[in-house]
Amino acid sequence: MRRILLKLSGEALAGDRKTGFDEATVRGVALQVKQLVEDGIQVGIVTGGGNFWRGRTSENIDRTKADQIGMLATVMNCIYVSEIFRSEGMKTSILTPFECGTFTKLFSKDRANKYFEQGQVVFFAGGTGHPCFSTDTGAVLRAVEVEAEVILLAKAIDGVYDDDPGRNPAAKKYDTVTIEEVIEKNLQVVDMTASIMARDNHMPMWVFGLKGENSIVNAVKGRFTGTRILV
Repeated sequence: MRRILLKLSGEALAGDRKTGFDEATVRGVALQVKQLVEDGIQVGIVTGGGNFWRGRTSENIDRTKADQIGMLATVMNCIYVSEIFRSEGMKTSILTPFECGTFTKLFSKDRANKYFEQGQVVFFAGGTGHPCFSTDTGAVLRAVEVEAEVILLAKAIDGVYDDDPGRNPAAKKYDTVTIEEVIEKNLQVVDMTASIMARDNHMPMWVFGLKGENSIVNAVKGRFTGTRILV
């Protein structure tokens, strides 16, 4: 592989703390990504914001404003994770679809490609920059724009199941599933907008548990134990 996009859920970044950051978890991600970069693989990263903010916490908050808070949560996540990556010797840049003062730079495909060619890990923060779109949709959008070969979805759960394994111990895990099945069965791997965008742009997604030992490296190197979503 030459270029991948890694989607890290906010919950996965929080580790067992369930909120905020778990530095050991993030450092583990950094060490794995460093292996990939040293092997010549270009890595883009999108983070969720669920470790800080998930949807509307009150009916008194307007949906647009709630989504804006969520976008800022992803910016905070990217700044933090980027700094842990830098402490491990990697070069990073953070791109957003809106101005964030001197914290980030505005996203453009040309700018992202320039940073990739320089060997940097590129963080795509702020989602799409618009309300009513999730970070899942933002991840698929950025993957399509920068022509990634695959989206790696690192989650707190180790794959795609036919039911919620937390509530149903008999839930069946898929080794492979088509994006059409994901849409038709509403498997909720990513939201429907992201699923349709992935289908229409032939963007495969691999879902796996971040907690597994060397899970990111194993996914890229062919030792994958999660679920491949085929397009």
